[in-house]
Amino acid sequence: MMDESRKEQLTALCGKMIKAQSYSGHENLVAEEMKTFWEANGFRDIHVDRYGNCICHIKGSRPGPRILFDGHMDTVPVTDASKWEHDPFGAEIVDGRMYGRGTSDMKGALSAMLAAAVFFAKDCGNDFAGDIYVAGVVHEECFEGVAARAISEYVKPDVVVIGEASLCNVKIGQRGRAEIVVETFGVPAHSANPEKGVNAVYGMCRVIEEIRKLTPPSHPVMGKGILELTDIKSSPYPGASVVPEYCRATYDRRLLVGETKESVLKPIQDLLDRMMAEDPALKAKASFAVGKELCYTGETIEGERFFPGWLYDREEPFVQDVLEKLHEMGYEPEITQYNFCTNGSHYAGEAGIRTLGIGPSRENLAHTVNEYIELSELHKVADCYQGVMEALLK
Repeated sequence: MMDESRKEQLTALCGKMIKAQSYSGHENLVAEEMKTFWEANGFRDIHVDRYGNCICHIKGSRPGPRILFDGHMDTVPVTDASKWEHDPFGAEIVDGRMYGRGTSDMKGALSAMLAAAVFFAKDCGNDFAGDIYVAGVVHEECFEGVAARAISEYVKPDVVVIGEASLCNVKIGQRGRAEIVVETFGVPAHSANPEKGVNAVYGMCRVIEEIRKLTPPSHPVMGKGILELTDIKSSPYPGASVVPEYCRATYDRRLLVGETKESVLKPIQDLLDRMMAEDPALKAKASFAVGKELCYTGETIEGERFFPGWLYDREEPFVQDVLEKLHEMGYEPEITQYNFCTNGSHYAGEAGIRTLGIGPSRENLAHTVNEYIELSELHKVADCYQGVMEALLK
């Protein structure tokens, strides 16, 4: 149970997390706070992998399922601290709210996961069936699910709990996302004699107009897939007196359940093939963007920007077990889906691991100026996480 002493411990831990600035690739200070808290409570099993993911583990006294609680350590940057009413790294508490970058997205949830695991294990004297893992994940803000692959390889979880903001409602799915790159290739020439070249931008303009005619699929629960142009660049740039020989456009594609790399790219590639057959001067191709980032460990992490959607039925036994326990505790969570992408893209979308989400705070507080978390939400979600452990570690 979350008595006043435990609420104070959790609040203090969350404050330390907020004060530990952790932009993507610089999560080491948060990893250190995780380790300090874990060891201070008498637990020693901590694994830090090559990317810097920090995985804390408690083993039960009996065999049972492996439950993984997933929370990312990185945050988006604070671009202008002068616009904040409170220090974005001060963890100031005003009127029951803690302010700071990462309070809602998602150091509050990660702190609650750590505290809940410790409180649960102490209450039962480690007499439970299975294993509890709490993972602090790197580089989630850069690409969802890429660093999580190393975590699931190490833990081999049976169930994953994502801690992204949900107002403590239970999330059983999400749309995925992909970044699609469309490229056109021309022939450079002096712009005083443009007929001697092939302008890659003109080719791209025609391609863009045809892509706008494509209609992504829809889903009865998740709604419409999205295919939206987000940027366009030509080369050379600046193009002083030069017909551009290259143009690159990026599309944000929001994915539905069951969509694959092949099925997502095929309509665009078919369109390009048709256009190139009709106009031999047009040279174009489509592919997925590739992300590459440096980790605080010195390791490089990279992957295609394709993060699948996923959805579970609300009647799934593991979902119902959690709901039954939360109802027993007096909570009435709604069953919904995330509107954004999470590390569940790997766990559920790629690896087929049973996954649900429960997190404190509201989704629309992520990445905002004056980001905050209600302390009542922070304390409530820690109680909910203990309920999840009771429900699944039978």
